[in-house]
Amino acid sequence: MSPQKMSQKMFDYRLLSRTAKNPILSTIAFAAIFFLIYADNIVSNLSVTNPFDLKSNEIIDPHETQKNQETALEFETTFNSTVPSIPTQEKVVEEEDSETQDPLIPPDNVSKEERLMWFRRKLPELEILQSNNLSQKFHGRVLEFFNHGCTVHFYMTWLSTAQSFGKRELLAADTLFKVHPQGCLMIISNTMDTRRGYRILKPIIDRGFKILAITPDLPFLIKNTPAEAWVEDLKSGRKDPGNIPLFNNLSNLIRLAMLYKYGGIYLDTDFIILKDFSGLRNSVGAQSVDPATNTWNRLNGAVMIFDMNHPLLIDFMQEFATTFNGNKWGFNGPYLVSRVIERVGNTPGYNITIFPPKAFYAVDWFKIKGLLKKPENEVDSKWVEHKLAELNSGETYALHIWNKRSRELRIEEGSVIARLILDHCVICEHIYDS
Repeated sequence: MSPQKMSQKMFDYRLLSRTAKNPILSTIAFAAIFFLIYADNIVSNLSVTNPFDLKSNEIIDPHETQKNQETALEFETTFNSTVPSIPTQEKVVEEEDSETQDPLIPPDNVSKEERLMWFRRKLPELEILQSNNLSQKFHGRVLEFFNHGCTVHFYMTWLSTAQSFGKRELLAADTLFKVHPQGCLMIISNTMDTRRGYRILKPIIDRGFKILAITPDLPFLIKNTPAEAWVEDLKSGRKDPGNIPLFNNLSNLIRLAMLYKYGGIYLDTDFIILKDFSGLRNSVGAQSVDPATNTWNRLNGAVMIFDMNHPLLIDFMQEFATTFNGNKWGFNGPYLVSRVIERVGNTPGYNITIFPPKAFYAVDWFKIKGLLKKPENEVDSKWVEHKLAELNSGETYALHIWNKRSRELRIEEGSVIARLILDHCVICEHIYDS
């Protein structure tokens, strides 16, 4: 028994001794003691860590013990009666400092054999490849989240650290909800499905928009698909992940599996959304066209819109599993989309729409720098106005800003990108420091 508790009991005993001869005082004393005990009990119950208390640095394990789970659930049920019933982030046990170490990035300048040895050592850390107590809730959480009047279902993936999910990535979600206020955005991410991730997304959540980061169950997603054997080879340590960060290629696979399993719209996190997507079906965009023939020569998978169980998605996963190359950038992403559609795109019943570059890739990656610069003179200002009119003409659904190439460049006030964001945002914060 703690000294504080012992002291309280001694105080109670002395109080009783002095008041025993006076019935009225005894009654008052008993009432006071009962109040103290009852209040102490209330405080003890409320001291159960609130899973929604974002001031705490500790991240809660919802599976710690059955007793704690039941106690927390009782409090959480009461708490949830005051907030929307849309599922919130799960609380995952982890040290936030560990998020700075990304086990999905291979070491530089090593041989294939050395990389495989490194990868086998890292396999126990790759929770993304395994099912666990949290990820096994994945399917139920998806269905629950989409059962809230979503006019359109969007997906993004984020398999790097939550720490690296920056203000510019948040701008993509910001502009998405300006155009689709009743849409639902699911971020497939084990690192964002954390307290830190919740804090990052909170400005959007607080405005009532439907956004959820969710830990994927990769074995569930790829079960009974051509990618299942590939994942098993990877988990066994037999498959060389290559020198491209593994999160890039897992993102390529997860987007295909999500679209096949649930249908909807996949977007990379580096878009500014300009136009309503809800009327689109079974579509991808061309990144470039052959000027001589005006036919596409490069497709891209940064935007993909597909019905659930569309057969082309099986073709994509088959290609991913059988031709995987972890050493060539884009081979398992945009080049894969191009290869497969060139081969099977005209299959009867597929009914695929290929949008021209203006739809999603109106500006090439090597030209994006100009759109982040403020105008310096009258000629620049006229060019900015012309480009804005072109992008707002109705042919562009979203502008890809190529974060891989532009991340280190600041968005300058008055630039094309800044003006587009200001015209298509709901939060409109941190535009110039993103």
